[in-house]
Amino acid sequence: MPTPSKGPRLGGGPAHERLMLANLATALFEHGRITTTEAKAKRLRPLAGRLITKAKRGDLHSRRMVMRVINDRTNKRMSSPADKALYNLFSEIAPRYANPNGGYTRIVKIGSRKGDNARMAVIELVEELTVAATTAPAKKSTAKKTAAKKATAEKAAPAKATAKKAAAAKAAADEPAADEPAAADAAPKAADSDESSS
Repeated sequence: MPTPSKGPRLGGGPAHERLMLANLATALFEHGRITTTEAKAKRLRPLAGRLITKAKRGDLHSRRMVMRVINDRTNKRMSSPADKALYNLFSEIAPRYANPNGGYTRIVKIGSRKGDNARMAVIELVEELTVAATTAPAKKSTAKKTAAKKATAEKAAPAKATAKKAAAAKAAADEPAADEPAAADAAPKAADSDESSS
């Protein structure tokens, strides 16, 4: 008997496990995130990573290799979930992960299921594109803020110079006013000294 693959057996046999993982991968690529048991999520992660890596190549052979796993075997209608999953995988998901070599999925544990107390988890695709998009505008907004601060400082500098000139003019105007009473006091004293000498 061949040695079974590493990890828990998810179905009654290997064929059931393979089909179950293919259905989970189809749902993951169609919706972006799914809720399942922790054991199934851990078994799905490497399969999803391999399929995304094949989709990144984008040639006909890799498309056929992915179609061997993600294929709608029940009905052959044109808009099946498998067709949507393949379209999403090759046109949206694979270009999103053009640079990283792995780490496409994230497993978040969410507690136990109410009925049978099975440990549940959410497996989702990591949003690599969103992170890059949010960091790029942040740099632009920082540059805009810096330019706005410089413009404000330039506007404030002439205003400060004008305020300094106004304060200096006011101080100059106050000084002669302070000198005038002293001169006025000096004038009567001079007049008194002239009267006393006469």
